[in-house]
Amino acid sequence: MAETSPRQLLIPFAGRGSPSCRAALSTLRLPNLENLLARLTLADTDTQDESTRSPPHERALAQALGIAAPDGCIPWAALEARRLGIATAGDTEGWGMVTLCNWQVGIDDVVLGDPSSIEIDAAESAALLEAARPFFEEDGIALHASPVPGRWLARAGIFDGLATASIDRAVGYPVSQWSPLADAARPLRRLQNEMQMLLYTQRVNDDRAARGVPPINSFWLAGTGALKNEEAATAVAPTVNDSLRTPALRDDGIGWAEAWQALDAGPVAALLAEYTRGASDISLTLCGDRASQRYTVQPRGLARWAKSLFDRKQAPALLESL
Repeated sequence: MAETSPRQLLIPFAGRGSPSCRAALSTLRLPNLENLLARLTLADTDTQDESTRSPPHERALAQALGIAAPDGCIPWAALEARRLGIATAGDTEGWGMVTLCNWQVGIDDVVLGDPSSIEIDAAESAALLEAARPFFEEDGIALHASPVPGRWLARAGIFDGLATASIDRAVGYPVSQWSPLADAARPLRRLQNEMQMLLYTQRVNDDRAARGVPPINSFWLAGTGALKNEEAATAVAPTVNDSLRTPALRDDGIGWAEAWQALDAGPVAALLAEYTRGASDISLTLCGDRASQRYTVQPRGLARWAKSLFDRKQAPALLESL
């Protein structure tokens, strides 16, 4: 696992533009967040539109690791393969992250369900990996298991330079909106069709139906690219707190607000306590649908100026702008 810094906190989905989460903004009371931001200074802002394949929290994490990559080509799979010892230092071949999921078939479109809700275990993941491996190998793609059930690492030259959308962008939207459209992705689309037919026949899905959980009927490819920066594999990453993710993707405004209150009382309060004790390496990165903002300890002499800037905007207004 990657080493993380407890004094550098990154919060995905800190702002969310979906209707229920947006409505919940006015109910938020986040005293520790406001207290902390009043003492830090804005060090970096990244603002783009919501059509980017790589969401703000992934771009912010990549920047923290020193990874520079085009949109949709942040090599998360290659990075994980390197850290697991599957890929060796100096290996610059392309990798992709294959995540098993449930495609929800409707009257007008097919929507990507959140893979975190399919309740797959390690045994199911291993059984499906062995069934899928020959189909991937026919296209020159080598599959490897990962520590996360339902997630595989795939190695092939086709993944280097192939832009793919993060699952965090695609969940809840029509699959066609975010699937790769490049000519290079045609073999992958055919492979996806083959996998859908294969998964339909698997006993794993019969057992899942008996348990009353969604069938695994496809996969999502993301995290594609080649790791060019050797230092990124050993870099210390900020601590990423994903507690807002599930309610945000489900547009559960009440759950999202409750998760924010817990964040404010827990990790944010802990960061504020570290600052109060004199830590100078504090950083807080807040990420929404469009933007991320990174706050750090301000240089001496700028405290009054930085605090006066934040006093003009309370936490809900700040989060709405992300």
